[in-house]
Amino acid sequence: MELNSIKPAAGAKHAKRRVGRGIGSGLGKTAGRGHKGQKSRSGGYHKVGFEGGQMPLQRRLPKRGFKSQSLRFNAEISLTALDHLGLEAVDMLALKQAGLVGELAKVVKVIKSGQINRAVKLDGIGATAGAKAAIEAAGGSVA
Repeated sequence: MELNSIKPAAGAKHAKRRVGRGIGSGLGKTAGRGHKGQKSRSGGYHKVGFEGGQMPLQRRLPKRGFKSQSLRFNAEISLTALDHLGLEAVDMLALKQAGLVGELAKVVKVIKSGQINRAVKLDGIGATAGAKAAIEAAGGSVA
C-alpha cells in the first residue's frame, strides 16, 4: 500500500446536490421547494414544536414531577443490615467499606426495617424515631 493509492470507500463520497441550476437538472425553478408558502421562502420556517398557532403539545400537557439532585448524596440503611454488619461502633466509613452505602453518600439514616439484636453505637449517622427506639432497646446508642 502506498500513500498515493489510498482512496475512500466506494459510496463514501458523493457530490452535493446543486439546486436551482436549470430545468435540465431536474431541480430548477422552485428547486424542490414546491410553490409558495412559508417553507418555500428563504429564512422562513417555524421553531421546534410549533403547530401553526394551535396550543403545542408540550403546553397542553400538565407539568408533573421533580427529582432533587441532592438525593444521590443521601442513603438509608435498615436495622437488619446494621445487625448483619457485626460491629459495635458504626460510622460512615465503616458503611462505605462494607458496601452498604454508595461512595457519594454524605448523609446516612437508619430506618426501622427489620430488627436488631446487638448493641450498636452510631457515630455521625442519623436514625428515624422508630429505629432509634429499637437500637436503644437493644442496648445501643445514637450519637
